[in-house]
Amino acid sequence: MTITVLLLAWIVGIGGLYLAGRHWLIRHRSLERMFEDADADALEDLAPAEDSYGFLRRWLFRAGFRTPSAVTIYVFATILCAGLGLLIALTVILAGWMQLARSAVGQVPGGLSDILIPLVYLAPWAVLLLLASVPTMVVRAARRNRVTEVEQDLPITLELLATLSEAGLGFDAALERVLQSQDATRVLVQEFRILQMEILAGRPRIQCLRRLSWRLDVMSLSIFVSALVQTEQVGAGVSDVLRRQADDLRGRRREEALTKAASLPVKLLFPLVICFLPGILTATLGPTFYQIFQFLDNIARTRGLP
Repeated sequence: MTITVLLLAWIVGIGGLYLAGRHWLIRHRSLERMFEDADADALEDLAPAEDSYGFLRRWLFRAGFRTPSAVTIYVFATILCAGLGLLIALTVILAGWMQLARSAVGQVPGGLSDILIPLVYLAPWAVLLLLASVPTMVVRAARRNRVTEVEQDLPITLELLATLSEAGLGFDAALERVLQSQDATRVLVQEFRILQMEILAGRPRIQCLRRLSWRLDVMSLSIFVSALVQTEQVGAGVSDVLRRQADDLRGRRREEALTKAASLPVKLLFPLVICFLPGILTATLGPTFYQIFQFLDNIARTRGLP
């Protein structure tokens, strides 16, 4: 009877998920058709004022999920994964697998069974939490990848901009030349393309630069944008600012590399002590201790000790 109820629950759950997914797919395609013909004036929706975005939508936006239905997809995926985890947990509990696992763990000798039994009861709910956090981990990974990609591309971009500006090109011409020489699928190139489109659409340059900094929210890029905004406001030379920013970023990256290199021995201490040191001690001192124990055992037998 229990197996039949579980099978029916699985069938109803899968059918409901299929219908919900089909409804979402139709709605998502309709929204894509609605926004696919947007022109440059629709760039207002790419990075509106920060106050108009909630925390969740802003977080997804900066992670690269910028479709109008990104929040809906994230919430639906979270509920879907949580429902799947709950279904798995209830299946394990109602099918009696918890009792089998508890009986198997109870046969462990020593006092380990008292430690492992609570873990057995917590395992289904741990699976529920793990599955429910899958969408969040995906978004966090996408955000980290974007930040890493921007930090990798920004130094060479600044060096090229500084070199071309010192050669006599303006900032816009130098930026266009740099973007043409780089991969169009890179995050920084795409964001600079959006910056160019916003400037061509008639927005003030300072506002476009600030929107660029808001869209990416990367510290090194924000410092660079702040310097450009200050240069635009006071009317200073762009080439000097670009060269200083390139040198400053190169110095910061060198300091970060030195800091990571200095912290490496401390990070290696625990893996060495936990993983390598027991094996080394066993390989070097194991035969010696074995001979000592064998010698003591022979002495005990010679003297007739039990």
